[in-house]
Amino acid sequence: MIWPRYFNLNFKSLRLPAQITNKFLFLHKIELKGMFDNLSLKLDKAFKTLKGTGKITEINVATTVKEIRRALIDADVNYKVAKEVTDTIKEQALGRDVLIAVSPGQLLVKITQEELTKLMGGTKVDVNIKGDPAVVLISGLQGSGKTTFSGKFASYLKKQGRQVLLVACDIYRPAAIDQLKVLGEQIGVEVYAEPENKNALDIANNAIAYAKKTGKKTVIVDTAGRLAVDEQMMNEIEALKKALNPSETLFVVDSMTGQDAVNTAKTFDERLNFDGVVLTKLDGDTRGGAAISIRHVVNKPIKFISTGEKMENLDVFHPDRMAQRILGMGDVISLVERAQQTFDEVEAKRINAKIRKNQFNFDDFLSQLEQIKKMGNIKDLMGMIPGMGKAMKGLDIDDDSFKPIEAIIRSMTPMERENPDVIDGSRRKRIATGSGRSITEVNNLMKQFGDMRKLMKQMNKMGGAQKALGNIMPKMGRR
Repeated sequence: MIWPRYFNLNFKSLRLPAQITNKFLFLHKIELKGMFDNLSLKLDKAFKTLKGTGKITEINVATTVKEIRRALIDADVNYKVAKEVTDTIKEQALGRDVLIAVSPGQLLVKITQEELTKLMGGTKVDVNIKGDPAVVLISGLQGSGKTTFSGKFASYLKKQGRQVLLVACDIYRPAAIDQLKVLGEQIGVEVYAEPENKNALDIANNAIAYAKKTGKKTVIVDTAGRLAVDEQMMNEIEALKKALNPSETLFVVDSMTGQDAVNTAKTFDERLNFDGVVLTKLDGDTRGGAAISIRHVVNKPIKFISTGEKMENLDVFHPDRMAQRILGMGDVISLVERAQQTFDEVEAKRINAKIRKNQFNFDDFLSQLEQIKKMGNIKDLMGMIPGMGKAMKGLDIDDDSFKPIEAIIRSMTPMERENPDVIDGSRRKRIATGSGRSITEVNNLMKQFGDMRKLMKQMNKMGGAQKALGNIMPKMGRR
């Protein structure tokens, strides 16, 4: 089926802003197999062991806590960390009275959320970008995603109105300089590089002098990947930190390496005394243990999490929000923040005006698809909606899922995209041939595009997206 299948999810109850519900009208059939999916499901199973019990006892809480500990260890959480947090959960649970309105399972979920939040740092810790210029040193293993993060971080700071300079200090991998230049061009940030210079410290010092001369307020130094056991390379990064005196030193770690990520961070910190951790590739097939363990073991805060290759896919790390996601509660606040970053008020007013006149067309539809893609990885976005992880169990998706829809629409003429009603049988056949899709897929898209226009018109009449979605979305899931 080419068209998005809607889920039996009451968006009205979530009270999401209209710009979000409008965008998610267009989402394709999804499987959420990403961040903490397996851990969330195992924890949910653990909490169900208390279902039907009227009170918390030493016996039933011990059984549940044992399952929680097993789930954490399976997710590659450090064993000592898993034992310590579950012992605390058990102690807290036995020391609290269960209110009539709260089940033992609900109480244990709340306690677990509180303890996971504490374990991951309690509150977010801001990156330090004070200085003129502020220097941020990026370190980590080769392949951990340092260069991609450097680009994302530069984009993040640029959106805050800061003048940023990216510095290519990886003198061992020529492709790293090219990669950074491509990213810099993509986000509109200048990249300082000296391809012939093989002294990383000289390059960094020259870059800082250039930043002062050109009025750049933040210098992001992308360094070479290195192993903690490589003494020469570790001496180089130590010398860089000592000479540059950065306001912030960040250690970038691939979360897919699990417990190894924690051990590597600990070794690097002993040499560098870095200020914070960046977890990358959290959207991959990862068990997530690094995010839970690393703060406790290394005693350094996680400051950012990175998912996917898009420059927008970078989030400030909030321990409380991450705990909610681990427990399958979603993260609506981060979802709203993502939407606000990409929200185009002028475009929204234009679209709303066309909806009111029932003139929404395929050009507008493509515009909305682009807005969704700018918000980031689709699986990651859907994971921010409470309950969606369970609803999506057993399905699969990536961002390429939009391509069949786009192929069909882009095979239409400008006149057809602007006036969908003129697309008759012969035109549909031509569009199917041009897009490489079947005539059935084209027919489905046309029919359900018409249904969507009616839905939008109804939403406008009812005074809000939530009300219409709550009533109609379940029906739209039927073929």
